Amino acid sequence: MKKGRNAVRWALVFYDVVIILAIEVLLLILYGGSDRPTLIGLVQHSILGMLSIIGIRFLFGIYGTIWRYGGVQNYMRLMFSDGVAFIVYFILGRFILPVHQLTFVKMLALVAMSLLGSLAIRMAYRYAFKCCNNDSLWGRTLLFFLKTFGRIDVVRYRDVKKIRVAILGAGNLGNNLFDEIAMDNKSPYEVRCFIDGDKAKVGRHINGVVVLDEEAVTPEILIQDYNVQEVFFAIHNYSQDKMRHFYETFTKAGIKVKNYDVPHMQSGGDKPQLKEFEIEELLFRTQKTVINEKTASYYRNKTILITGGGGSIGSELCRQIAKMEPKKLIILDIYENCAYDIQQELKMTYGSKLDLSVEIVSITNRKGMARVFETYRPDIVINAAAHKHVPLMEHNCAEAVENNVFGCLNVIQLCEEYGASRFMMVSTDKAVNPTNVMGATKRMCEMIEQAYSTRGRVRCSATRFGNVLGSAGSVIPLFKRQIASGGPVTITDKRIIRYFMTIPEASQLVLESGAMADNGELFVLDMGKPVKIMDLATNMISLMGARNIEIVETGLRPGEKLYEELLVKKEDLEKTDNDLIFVEKEKPITMEELEEKLSILQEALENSDDDGVREALRKAVPTFRRPEEVNRNV
Repeated sequence: MKKGRNAVRWALVFYDVVIILAIEVLLLILYGGSDRPTLIGLVQHSILGMLSIIGIRFLFGIYGTIWRYGGVQNYMRLMFSDGVAFIVYFILGRFILPVHQLTFVKMLALVAMSLLGSLAIRMAYRYAFKCCNNDSLWGRTLLFFLKTFGRIDVVRYRDVKKIRVAILGAGNLGNNLFDEIAMDNKSPYEVRCFIDGDKAKVGRHINGVVVLDEEAVTPEILIQDYNVQEVFFAIHNYSQDKMRHFYETFTKAGIKVKNYDVPHMQSGGDKPQLKEFEIEELLFRTQKTVINEKTASYYRNKTILITGGGGSIGSELCRQIAKMEPKKLIILDIYENCAYDIQQELKMTYGSKLDLSVEIVSITNRKGMARVFETYRPDIVINAAAHKHVPLMEHNCAEAVENNVFGCLNVIQLCEEYGASRFMMVSTDKAVNPTNVMGATKRMCEMIEQAYSTRGRVRCSATRFGNVLGSAGSVIPLFKRQIASGGPVTITDKRIIRYFMTIPEASQLVLESGAMADNGELFVLDMGKPVKIMDLATNMISLMGARNIEIVETGLRPGEKLYEELLVKKEDLEKTDNDLIFVEKEKPITMEELEEKLSILQEALENSDDDGVREALRKAVPTFRRPEEVNRNV
């Protein structure tokens, strides 16, 4: 609008007044009837009708609505307000004011027909923004009336160069995307067609746009018949294989693709956004949302401390917890930049609705951690802080033990000392028959958690899962950088297989398992089918449209094994209510045994180098094996 919000509101009032006067003339003068009013009666009912209808519409906020975006709820509110207006009009005209008497039917007809006229101009106004950008006679006519009588500036598709797109998915999500594009005069896109597999929709039109059959459509048809340059994916229920098929088909033909969905790697609320495809969305199983109301209610109104809250898993745990309306959320990390990033993101998303604090301290700093516990008295503590990079920890064994093992010990002891009700630990598949220092330290943490669960002062649990897509140091970002720079893509061994899961799904399952835990459980997540890293590299090269990228084998790194074990012995696993979460049945070690193991490690830290600490770790963790022993049997 040229003159802003007030011009829109008073323009609509003027149009509604004109409609009411026209209806009054039509019914009371031209139609007449046995109760035809005098001139004075006509004036009386015109004024009374307008005051009743327009006044009630102001009361219900009808003239504050932006009708170009008006939905069903806006039209229902208009109908309801006019229903109230009729009651007011009828009572005033029949029982209170000394005006000419009209029949009930005629008074109802006056209000109903004025409502019909008001609905008609609002629907035409909204519809015009969807269809005035084509070259049909109807489109040109609406454009003329909008500019002439509506005082609206409309930029036509033909006035500026638009990107011609097809929307894959003609359901609610696809229609939402169409509305966003059609209603935005500044949108750079023009929707040429929908693509859908629903035979009931194929061949029909949605808002004047044809629906094509997904089984029959080809890139050639889109390019030659509809001049399509990009395809937007707006559908939830496609399998991963089907998504990849369409992605590869369109991209190989030179058609760019984008995804219209809720962002996965950041909070961003629940509103879908149009974004570039993330490779992770095309490589593995469909991400599942596992958080339910029962789980959310467990964390609601609790004070929750997340150590390592700035890391890949920790920050996503913060995002998920923030959605559950905690009493207070404390992000604890030694790296201030990461903690600051997630703090700012949550502040922007939730503002003052989320009680949020950030503490910069290492979990190995017992005094600093005690200060945090004394200040906040957390109800639930989730320990996601750890050194996790396998090759680096092989060369920094003492630091890995100090941070991962004794840092975890500090946290769980402080939970006991300050009365936390729940301690939850994030573990890894590398803790199963570990062949590296990182995995062995995590196995030691699991033993600490299980031993402390026997004391009964704090309920403990640990959750074990595999690699997460997009996390810091993971293989996906590395491959992306290598492909973008022209290669080569480096893999340590063509035989390596790994389990993968998205960060949001892994974080949700950690929270779900923590909520269902009783005490001392070691939860194991079903990571699906393992993936060959060689296949992963090949698929990423293909999906990114790269050519002549070489894959180079560099040899296994220290501590690396060819496969990771997760669901090791299914006969030893108990099912839970969630099909993706199992419980490993394992007898915890006694506190005396734990103290003995910790003494071995503490003595090594004080008196030995990295090699000495590694040997002490082998004594403390009986399942810690040398990688060559495991890889020899593959």
